Amino acid sequence: DLVVHAMYGIGRFSGIRNIETNGVTKDYITIKYAGSDVLYVPVTQLDLVSRYIGPRDDGAVKLNKLNSMEWTKTRNRVKSAVKDMAEELTKLYAERQMAKGFAFSPDNDWQADFEERFDYQETDDQLRSIQEIKTDMEKPSPMDRLLCGDVGFGKTEVALRAAFKCMLDNKQVAILVPTTVLAWQHYQTAIKRFEHFPVKVELLSRFRKPKEQQQIIRELNRGTIDLIIGTHRLVQKDVKFKDLGLVIIDEEQRFGVAHKEKFKETFKGVDVLTLSATPIPRTLNMAMSGIRDMSVIEEPPMDRHPVQTYVIEHNMGVIAQAISKELRRGGQVYYIHNRVETIMMTANQLSQLLPDARIAYAHGQMPEAELSEIWRQLCDREIDILVCTTIIETGVDVPNVNTLIIEDADRLGLSQLYQLRGRVGRSNRRAFAYFTFKRGKVLTEVAAKRLDAIREFTQFGSGFRIALRDLEIRGAGSILSGKQHGHMEAVGYDMYLRLLNEAIAEQKGEALPPSPEDCLVDISIDAFIPDHYIENLSQRIDCYRKIASIGSEEDSRDVIDELIDRYGDPPKSVLGLVNVALTRNTASKIGIKEITQRGDKVLFFVQSPEVEQIQALYGAYKNRIRFFDGDKPYFAVTLDKKQKAADLMSDTVKIMRDNK
Repeated sequence: DLVVHAMYGIGRFSGIRNIETNGVTKDYITIKYAGSDVLYVPVTQLDLVSRYIGPRDDGAVKLNKLNSMEWTKTRNRVKSAVKDMAEELTKLYAERQMAKGFAFSPDNDWQADFEERFDYQETDDQLRSIQEIKTDMEKPSPMDRLLCGDVGFGKTEVALRAAFKCMLDNKQVAILVPTTVLAWQHYQTAIKRFEHFPVKVELLSRFRKPKEQQQIIRELNRGTIDLIIGTHRLVQKDVKFKDLGLVIIDEEQRFGVAHKEKFKETFKGVDVLTLSATPIPRTLNMAMSGIRDMSVIEEPPMDRHPVQTYVIEHNMGVIAQAISKELRRGGQVYYIHNRVETIMMTANQLSQLLPDARIAYAHGQMPEAELSEIWRQLCDREIDILVCTTIIETGVDVPNVNTLIIEDADRLGLSQLYQLRGRVGRSNRRAFAYFTFKRGKVLTEVAAKRLDAIREFTQFGSGFRIALRDLEIRGAGSILSGKQHGHMEAVGYDMYLRLLNEAIAEQKGEALPPSPEDCLVDISIDAFIPDHYIENLSQRIDCYRKIASIGSEEDSRDVIDELIDRYGDPPKSVLGLVNVALTRNTASKIGIKEITQRGDKVLFFVQSPEVEQIQALYGAYKNRIRFFDGDKPYFAVTLDKKQKAADLMSDTVKIMRDNK
């Protein structure tokens, strides 16, 4: 893989080397650069290395040379471009903070009653997200919050609670969804959820006749409708609200850029809540950069099982078996065939294989009335197998459908496959997904990676990681704008994001996080993860990264707990590694640039220690410590006979930290 080192630039990862010097073993990441240059990075500094995410055409990415100024120039160029971008973004953000919105009233008894009537036990994440949204709504500036939650994790309930809070202050709510099918489904959910309350819910989409649409628009204008659910028909010129208080945008990534800009203009000064199961990288990026507020639901509802996922060659015998198994337990099946012209033939083929099954087909070119009738039959269990295109991708919720079969899965995008898989497994039954590709077909590298990723991410809460992996596979595209794309390519996504975050913090006048390259540690200590402890290389690298980014004692305890849970008690060399990482990050925060061992002395390079620190160090080490001035000022501490360099290092760093 291509990787980016914060100080040396883009190179190619070529494995982990176990190197022994002076009787001490350490692991080093080996990175090859242009020409014959090779860099060995101690694994304790793995947080300086990130995977290069950008265009996947490796040939197009130029490797840096180790001793040239090229990387520094590139980094500085991107830094200044990012600065402009940050200025623009923070201005937008500040404008939104200054804008006058509406401060909603605190919760009352009605709100409590509404929330009590929820049939399920809320997860902690749901409760936290609800609280964050309500806090935003009670502020006088307009809310702009992104709610990310995996498919079927209860985002809708969180959104409906926000909607109810808004309606209690006599304001209207609009729920904007990308498809008529999803609008209809949300409409059914809302009617059921609000049935005990004096709330008028309406649906505005192609499901409504023109005459009904006109009537709904008139009522919206008069203010007699409290909650309106609709497709982008809602943002057309003839639709006027009497007093709109909250807009909920579902599946934001399905709307085009032009639509999103239109929403921004139409809903100025109104609270906006955006729901997304696979946030598109741009949204993710903005959220991570502190430009949008974000709530995440990561835990699944109680008694949910992850979907069993199989990636196989297309074989009608296996498929018939899988379908029969589902029908025998009283369930229903989605069969995805994404070509309208041959969908009927596929349905016929299935009915010959399974003569007793009730089979229907559906696609986006059907008239609305026919489609809605098919959804009704499916919900009422009058259909056993629905052969359809990817029309079911967004939000269709039929808990009894628990087997999914996709033809030519290699032709679909990763987020799409992930969304489709989310259509099953929405009850406490075990669900199955079969992603098939044509027999004998050689998959392209991209398609194979996609299918690997979907198989790899079967556990809950992977929507997030899927979005990032999707970004890697598709190449970063123009995440921020055409102008920024070239800059991101030059340094890779992670480094770009880091620079953007720094620029934004600077713009907001916040303290910049200390650069991790501030402190280098080179002392005699066995610091590596043995192969017998973690055999899998990618898991080992993952652990090295986690250890390298330890910032506090709490972090180090968390990492050790996780290691014990996953791999058993860590050997001495792993604990040594954790100790070095913690000390290194603490040292960088208090201004120590480098810690090196020379024979029986440990050298600490520090610019100008404070008087209190010097006194405390003299008190602790008496005649074992010496201070040296010069271009690189440092002090040296001589080791006691039985003392280990690692212990001396962490004791010294603690003394300096406590006396700062």
